[in-house]
Amino acid sequence: MSATTSTSNPTQRMDTTAAIAVALTVVGWASAFPAIRAGLAAFGPLELGALRFAIAAVPAAIFLAVKRPALPRLDELWRLAFGGAIFVALYTVMLNYGELTVSAGAAGFIINVSPIFTAIMAMALLGERFSGWAWFGTAISFAGIGIIAVADGNGLHFDTGALLVLGSALCSAVNTIVQKPLFARHHPLTISASNMILGALCLAPFLPSGFAQAAVANTAGLGAVIFLGIVPSLIAYAAWATALSRLPAARASNFLYLVSPMSALIGFFWLGEVPTLLGIIGGALALGGVIVVNLKR
Repeated sequence: MSATTSTSNPTQRMDTTAAIAVALTVVGWASAFPAIRAGLAAFGPLELGALRFAIAAVPAAIFLAVKRPALPRLDELWRLAFGGAIFVALYTVMLNYGELTVSAGAAGFIINVSPIFTAIMAMALLGERFSGWAWFGTAISFAGIGIIAVADGNGLHFDTGALLVLGSALCSAVNTIVQKPLFARHHPLTISASNMILGALCLAPFLPSGFAQAAVANTAGLGAVIFLGIVPSLIAYAAWATALSRLPAARASNFLYLVSPMSALIGFFWLGEVPTLLGIIGGALALGGVIVVNLKR
């Protein structure tokens, strides 16, 4: 199946589909942070990841079986394999282990290094342009995320967990660059579904112990893993692929600065976590930076 949108044009504009895809990505991935915390109370990091993507892989496989998209060329196989192994499996394992010791605010700050990595690599490897004005907006957003991290009750400190979260941010950024060329020939949902299935296969060795833990898990833990499989995985990964197929990589990644403020908002309604004044200011700056980047689009 061929995509109808070119991915090589750096002047691609935000349309309704791209806007909806960005919104679903932000909300979906923001909801993953509290869901992962809930899931880790009942499952090990590896088992949680294995069960999460096993759930996502089932509808993804059905989608591919029904649609029967065009097979990838030989030179594209490594890009698809990279998405499953790095963007899904390794990213998930590193983030899950990192969240064992890193607070939500600090994790949100560290993970938001990803758009900076992406912008630098997109300029160097994809020939995208990222103006001085866009870098100014990026700096505003990053400062806002830093304020959110400082406002977090557990503070910002760097340990093994923080390095693991940083590694997951790098996985996300590199995958954005690696898989961007695929959208010139393949539908974004095809790429997302392939990522789900290949990632699930990479994590499959941990499924038996995951099923054993599920047998004794409480309702909250089971609900968390099912939610993770459907919303932050199946829906949000598909939405991200759609956004990336319609926007330059650097610009699409810049919207991910909204994940941390959205996560705080979800935490307020879901967990009753009231944000501090600093947290609110940080969220406003993160939003303001994204607006600055997109002012002249």
